[in-house]
This record gives sequence, structure tokens and C-alpha cells, in this order.
Amino acid sequence: MQTNNSIFFKLFYSIAGLTLASAMNTATAADVAVEVKFAAVVNGEAFECGKSYPNIGTTTSTITPSDFRFFVSEIHLIDAKGHATPVKLTQDKVWQLENLALLDFENGSGPCKNGTKPTNTSVKGSIAAGDYKGLRFTLGVPFSMNHQDPTLAASPLSSTALFWTWQGGYKFLKFDTATSVQTATTSAPAADGGGNSSGFSVHLGSTMCAATSKTSPPTDCKNPNRLTVTFDKFDINKQIVTADIGAVLAKSNVDINAPGTSPGCMSFLKDADCPPVMSALGLPYEGQAAGTQQFFTVK
Repeated sequence: MQTNNSIFFKLFYSIAGLTLASAMNTATAADVAVEVKFAAVVNGEAFECGKSYPNIGTTTSTITPSDFRFFVSEIHLIDAKGHATPVKLTQDKVWQLENLALLDFENGSGPCKNGTKPTNTSVKGSIAAGDYKGLRFTLGVPFSMNHQDPTLAASPLSSTALFWTWQGGYKFLKFDTATSVQTATTSAPAADGGGNSSGFSVHLGSTMCAATSKTSPPTDCKNPNRLTVTFDKFDINKQIVTADIGAVLAKSNVDINAPGTSPGCMSFLKDADCPPVMSALGLPYEGQAAGTQQFFTVK
């Protein structure tokens, strides 16, 4: 026979359990779906595969892009008090994995033939309901995810087109052009033009990563080259983050490539094409202090 006390405690714990479950369900229900939209542009004009863009760089040249993709991670929304809350990304394992997302604006057509047909222009997830006024994210792959075998990684980290080496990791930003560029030289150009068929590229990634072997993950990278971007004012329901590669190339000569270096700037050291690019990305480079980033704006 149950005593009054035993009945009381059973009722108490049952009610407490229901109350806790209700609170947990309420907390989950309080999360709201969010979508941070991005747009790729070239000097303010929408990026399209096959389209040519004039007035690029110091020589006001015309370029025809052939790739435009980048990784963002650690996306946060910021409230009026400055508190940053992480967005819980939808784990589709196609464009988004853990706290990482790939934005892909090329569609595999025309000069972008080495790309992929599917595109992705936003980051989707959920967050606790609140009054958010700002946005913060990182251009780049977190160190813990950056150094691995892409053939074994889940998408979007399975893309070998966005991978350098185990030591260097992934290309955080990949922009290429189909336009040939001359190799800087004091002599006359070669009869065939002496150009670089790869055109002018901007590939951003970590450099000077120390590892015991070429296939061993590094313990540290002296130049991580990740950029944290903060917008104190951002209305997620009305505004879009634009990525303008034209602004990054504004102080570059896209017609000539420094001799003995990769086409354009690929983040490696001792490349005369890199200082203006890295400065515009808001990153330091070989003793040059970081400039104010020009890549991302809010519209």
C-alpha cells in the first residue's frame, strides 16, 4: 500500500518531468529559421560565367571570370547589446557541414567549364529567436577541418578543386579568369603572346604550415589567412552580403604576372602580385600590415 508521501513524490517528479520537457520543447520551438544571403559581383555587376567585365585594376582591363567560390564559417548574429549568437547550420552535407558553408557562384558553363553545375548563394540554419542587429562570419575553413584528405571528407570539403595540399589545406577563396596575362619581363613579349593561359587568379588559403611530412596535418600555420568580418548593422530579412572581387583587384595589374610566381595571387610568399590583393582582403602579407577589407559589403 502506497503512503501519502510516496504518492506525493511520484506526483512531484512527474510534474517536474513534464515541466522540464515542456521547457525543453519551448526552447526548441523558440528557434527560428534564418538565411544569410550572399551575392558575387565584379565592380558592382552581378557575376556570371561567360560575362566580361571592363575597368578592372590599375590598367582598367577587361576580364572574363572562370570561377568564383569561397568558404565561410562561424556565422553569428549580433544583438543590440553586442552579444553574438552562433547560427546552427542546417547539416545538408552538400553545401554545409558543422559550422562551415561553401558559397558557389559558378555554374560549370562556358569559361567555368571546370566547375560544377549546382550553385549555392546562401547559408541556411536556425537560431534562438531574438532581435538581431548585426552579422559576423569568417572567410575560411576552421583549422580543425582544414587539413585532411578531401577524397575521404564529407561535402563540401570533398571538392578537390578547392584543395591545395595536406599542409596548406583548402582554398578559402577561389577566383580565376580565362583572360591570358603577360609574364612581367624586361624583354619583348614572345611571338605567341607570352601569356599565362590560366589568367589572373586569387586563391586564398593558409601558408607556412609546419608538418612532419607532406601527408601529415600541420600543428600550426604562420599565415592562417582567415578573415573575420563583422557588420554592426545587418538586417537578415532585407539585406544581402556582397562579395566584390573587383574591389579586391582595384590596385592590381591584372595584365602582367610577376615572373616565377603563380598566376595572380595565390597567397604564397614572395609574390609581387599579392600585396595589393591581400591588403584589399584585409590581411597582412610579408610584413605589410593588414588593410581595411574591401571584399565584403552589405546591400
